[in-house]
Amino acid sequence: MKKNHANDLELNPSTFTDAVKRFWPMLKPYSLRALCGLALTAPLGALDGGIALFLKYYVDNVVVAKSAGWAQYIPAIIVCYALIQGALNYGSVYLNSWVGTKITTDLKEKLYKKLLTFDPQYFDVHNSGDVVYRFYSDADTASNGLINNAKLFLTRTFSTIGLVFVLLYNSWQLAFIAVSVFVLLVWPMQIVRKKIKKITPKLVSSGSNIITSYNETCGGYKTIAAYNLQDYQFQKQRAILNNLFNLSMKMVKHTNWLSPLMHVVVALGVAGVVWYGNNLIIKGTITSGNFASFIASLLMLYTPLKSMGNNYIDIQKAFLAIERVFQILDFKPSIKSAAHSSKISGVKKNVSFDNVVFEYRENMPVLKGVSLNVPVGSTIALVGNSGGGKTTFVNLIPRFYDVKSGSVKIDGTDIRDIDLASLRQQIAIVFQDNFLFTGSIRENIIAGNPGASERNIKEAVKGAHLEHFISTLKEGLDAHIGERGVTLSGGQKQRVAIARALLKAAPIVILDEATSALDNKSEAIVQKAVENLMKGRTVFIIAHRLSTVQNADRIIVLNEGVIAESGSHDDLIKNGNGAYKTLYNAQFKNKKTQSSGAAKMEADLPLFEEIIYEE
Repeated sequence: MKKNHANDLELNPSTFTDAVKRFWPMLKPYSLRALCGLALTAPLGALDGGIALFLKYYVDNVVVAKSAGWAQYIPAIIVCYALIQGALNYGSVYLNSWVGTKITTDLKEKLYKKLLTFDPQYFDVHNSGDVVYRFYSDADTASNGLINNAKLFLTRTFSTIGLVFVLLYNSWQLAFIAVSVFVLLVWPMQIVRKKIKKITPKLVSSGSNIITSYNETCGGYKTIAAYNLQDYQFQKQRAILNNLFNLSMKMVKHTNWLSPLMHVVVALGVAGVVWYGNNLIIKGTITSGNFASFIASLLMLYTPLKSMGNNYIDIQKAFLAIERVFQILDFKPSIKSAAHSSKISGVKKNVSFDNVVFEYRENMPVLKGVSLNVPVGSTIALVGNSGGGKTTFVNLIPRFYDVKSGSVKIDGTDIRDIDLASLRQQIAIVFQDNFLFTGSIRENIIAGNPGASERNIKEAVKGAHLEHFISTLKEGLDAHIGERGVTLSGGQKQRVAIARALLKAAPIVILDEATSALDNKSEAIVQKAVENLMKGRTVFIIAHRLSTVQNADRIIVLNEGVIAESGSHDDLIKNGNGAYKTLYNAQFKNKKTQSSGAAKMEADLPLFEEIIYEE
């Protein structure tokens, strides 16, 4: 299968400038709030230098000269400074949090909208954990990481400017020593950056596996209980968690030495300042107040530097997340409407397959030059061995996948030249295991036609033989059915799906094993609903139970990707050595037994309905 580049995790971390450029279109609507929030960081950071500067006058006048003067008010001034900084910090945090959360929300909307355009093959090769991590978690890391780090960066920048000014004011010689130690950090930070780039994708993959495991546990809890797989699943989860633990420790091992190194660098800077500062004080080059103010400024400058290692790691993670997010947003799905596509309003003549070749993996064809003409209004049944290509065949009609060669046409127009939404509007599908959304029965039915009237909804419910079941529910159509319709029986789920398809009123209907997973009683009533759905439409049926397709206008036996036989039931059954007759004999010992069984089922249908309604 062609590699989907939206899953490529080998990324080059963005620079801060690159990240801002990519984010600007999303930031622009909220730029005023963002600028106000970031503007508050200037006085917020710069005030740090004021506190250190006042310390010089306090030491020189009060501590050394024993003369209070205006310096006696310095403690009160420092408290006022702190109050002002607190207010500025609150305003900055609130505004930046508002902007960051708003952008995150917008980003998640864009990512989800993008997710809805992805090809089915994307979901074939990606587990649910990958999707959640890439389309949800990365948005938080990217947006909030960028905004928070921008605030942090600017606050510390202005704080550094203010403090460096105080350092220079007190002693340019000591300032040179204090600032020069920053050079020692360039090479270590480059090493950490490379390690983060290497380990982070593995951490993301492991994190997505955990999400997948939880999703599988929620979705497959009955299977886990039925087969006593609790210990097996626990061991799988333990292995994933241990792998995540090892990767996390590897990240700590290879990156968190940066913070201790910062402490050493800070110690070197302070030691150098104290050593040289002693000489300057003795010589009278600087006063005690200068030195005290200098040390205070230096400690205030170095304190955030000690934790800079962890912040740098967070920044690199945010930039990686930004790359991953915009890689998804830039990704172009292969299945989309062509620039010259046209819209259709129905099927007037036929649906045709012209020498269709299709493969999921290169050089491993599933369909091998299949050709078939299906007149409008006819019913085509697809039967054959498992893996023969039946489901693939019908999945090509709504363009879930594109053919490798050949074409699928509606009324002579290649479906690749038809607007994708317009094409799929003409097709209703009932699967073997239909997906029902969390919500009410009504919400699941109107998914077929959100603008349907109440009358149309009632007609769809009636056609799907759901009326009696709905009448037994206190909330009726508004009854909630749980996640994936867990509160409904298999037959009830199928009838809700059929009602959805009826409401859509599409001219083409695809029935993919719509009754094969049901028992005979449930199948009987669902088959009646299916017959209502088929009336007046072009129908493609996939079935293993040959009793459900004997009345089809044409039966196609599809084996190993080629049409082995084609014809009506009566014609195919006459071929004693044919593939259809072989399948038929495998399911029924004789036609008489089958006919009597079908007749009895028809006679007992009212009884079956009562039993099903009581479920």
